[in-house]
Amino acid sequence: MTPSPTPASGRGIAIRTVPAAIAAVLFALLLSLVPAGPAHAALPAWPVLQKGATGDDVASLQFLLRQHGRPVTADGEFGVGTRDAVASFQEANALTVDGVVGPATWGSLVIAVGPGSTRPDAVRALQFQLRKHGYRNPVDGVFGQQTGTAVEDYKARHRLTGGTTVGVTTWQHLLGSPPGSGPQGTYAFVIPRDGVFDGRESLLWAHHDYPASDIAVEVGTPAYAVTSGVARLNGGLADSCGLGVAIDGDDGIRYQYCHLDSRSVADGTRVTAGQLIARTGDTGNSTGPHLHFGVFRAGESVCPQQLLIALYDGLVPPSPWVLPASGCTY
Repeated sequence: MTPSPTPASGRGIAIRTVPAAIAAVLFALLLSLVPAGPAHAALPAWPVLQKGATGDDVASLQFLLRQHGRPVTADGEFGVGTRDAVASFQEANALTVDGVVGPATWGSLVIAVGPGSTRPDAVRALQFQLRKHGYRNPVDGVFGQQTGTAVEDYKARHRLTGGTTVGVTTWQHLLGSPPGSGPQGTYAFVIPRDGVFDGRESLLWAHHDYPASDIAVEVGTPAYAVTSGVARLNGGLADSCGLGVAIDGDDGIRYQYCHLDSRSVADGTRVTAGQLIARTGDTGNSTGPHLHFGVFRAGESVCPQQLLIALYDGLVPPSPWVLPASGCTY
């Protein structure tokens, strides 16, 4: 009688198990070799706009409302007419009707645009945002080469995909990111551009007695961090500076803000370029509402005019380490 063959189950299981184990190891190795997808910055929060707000975000809101058929004047002032237009839009789109523009309303308002777009008011809304971030494109409602180049640059800096098309994610970045996140890199203009009371040329005026700049503004104008660093509260109501904030910049330069009405950061707070740090005022030794802005290099006052005018114009500013210490004009 032929003996029964030795059961192959033991050897068979071993033979099948070894390749499976090897395969599992190889699969794990292959996974480790697959490059990770590109990192994306967290989405900034949508701004919340309501009656009394002003500036580029309001102008963009008004142009988007116009594109949706609301006959609102695009003047950058959130007045009764804009509030009523927002409420009308909210009602038509089954949103909470409160006249306040928050995330849900923005999500319904923004319109995808791209090269050759036939929605001119939506393009104007985009162009106002690009200018807020320092790009010198026209606001003409035409998505041409200049607008496309600005969009490409902005999206590259924020690691956004989708070419030159501006969709919801790009809108959220543009509206939610602080001014100065465009071509100025790590620097931002110190107040809203439309807050310069005496116009662009006043930024070139020399300070009256030492290197610095006095920018005429209305009381309560937002003051932004010119660069990243650590905020230091100084001055006081009885001090010649009035309420002050200094920024010990990561670039090794100290930036001084004086005559403030209120301060929005605590002493020792880390700040980034474009972050709200204070509201301008008329405190201390002041002859009228203005922002005194000083730049100190190794303790020496240097002229901020070239820095300010470059940021106002949306250009890459000169290094503060090469600013002149006298002759404070452009």
